[in-house]
Parts: sequence; structure tokens; C-alpha cells
Amino acid sequence: MGKAIGQLMPFAVGVAVSPMPIVAVVLMLVTRQARSNGPAFLSAWLAGIGIGGAIVLALARPANANENGTPADWTYWVKLVLGLALVLLAARQWRSRPHEGDEVATPRWMGALDHFTPAKAAIAGVALSIANPKNLLLIVGGAATLAQFGLARGDETVCWIVFTLIASVGVGAPVVIYFAMGDRAAAILNELKTWMARNNAAVMAVLCLIIGVKLIGDAITGLS
Repeated sequence: MGKAIGQLMPFAVGVAVSPMPIVAVVLMLVTRQARSNGPAFLSAWLAGIGIGGAIVLALARPANANENGTPADWTYWVKLVLGLALVLLAARQWRSRPHEGDEVATPRWMGALDHFTPAKAAIAGVALSIANPKNLLLIVGGAATLAQFGLARGDETVCWIVFTLIASVGVGAPVVIYFAMGDRAAAILNELKTWMARNNAAVMAVLCLIIGVKLIGDAITGLS
């Protein structure tokens, strides 16, 4: 189980440092309903990642992701496709990164966060966790990697809980800062939001490239 968790770490960290969800939760934490919207967003984020991984693992089990202690060939093909997709995404992110002096634009929907209810915050949490293409690739890649180990259902569940918790550090930290530091949190959260928004494309480009190359390497090794 320890080896499986180790293999999941790069994927979980990739989800954890995804900048846009962090920016979104920070913006929610400076609204009038911060005390309810922040936890609602975080809870839905956790649920989205947990359920997304559970679905992939449930599909992988009857498909025999692990055959007699050896990962099935199809899991390597999945890794190869995911790896190529992440490398292409990395190139796209790098080209779209803002340059010195450029104004950083935030998505229009973020302007509506001031009027979000806890229900809308929860919907946003699910959408940014599992419906976000970048995160979805990482979650599927992590679940496919875990499925290769052929662990018992209980051990597999523990591994995915660990993945979900690590993947939630990025959006969880601002919520903890808000409740722990009170009025002093505003300045810290504002600086975090500005840095994340500014460096969103570059951060994701580097992460997607590293994880994509790892997946391609694993696939080539397994298929050769």
C-alpha cells in the first residue's frame, strides 16, 4: 500500500496546486457568506475527487487492471493517452501564460462569487474538482495508477482517501487560514490570490509536463 501511495503523490500534488480553484475559494472567503461558502466549497471539492476516483476504480476492477499481480496492458495504454494529453495541455498552458506587463484576466463567472449561496459554492466545488479538464486528467491518471496494484478493496479505499486529502490541501489551506486568523487573514489571502492568478498558466504547464512525461515513460516501460 505504501508503494501505491507513493505513486499517487505526483497526481495528488498536481491537483492540490491547481491555481484557479484556489483563487475561487479565496474570492469566496472575502464575501459576506464566507463562513458558509468556504466550507461548502471545500466539502464539495472533497466529494468530487473522492467520487471521481471511486468511479474510475469501480470501472477498472471488472476490467482486470491487475492480472495475476501484473498490471494489464490496457492500463499502460490509458497512461500513454493521458500522458500525451497532459503534455499537449502543458504546451497550451505555456503559450497562454501572461508576460511581463500583461493584465491578468479572471473568468467572468468569478465576478458572481459575491452573490453565491452555499449551494452554488458546493456546485462550484464539484465543478472545479472533477469537471475541470486539467484536474480530471490527473484524477483519472491517479486512479488508473492505483488500479494497477490490484489492492484489496479496503486498502484501495485508504489509498484514495490519502490522495483526496493531499489533493485538497490547496483549497483547504485558505479555508483554514480564514477561520484560524480572522481579520488578519485578508491580506494573506489577497496576496495568495494575486500570485496564483498571475502564475496559473506557468504552474500548470510545468506540472502537466512533468506528470505527462512520467506517465508516458511508465507506459513505454510497461508495454516494452
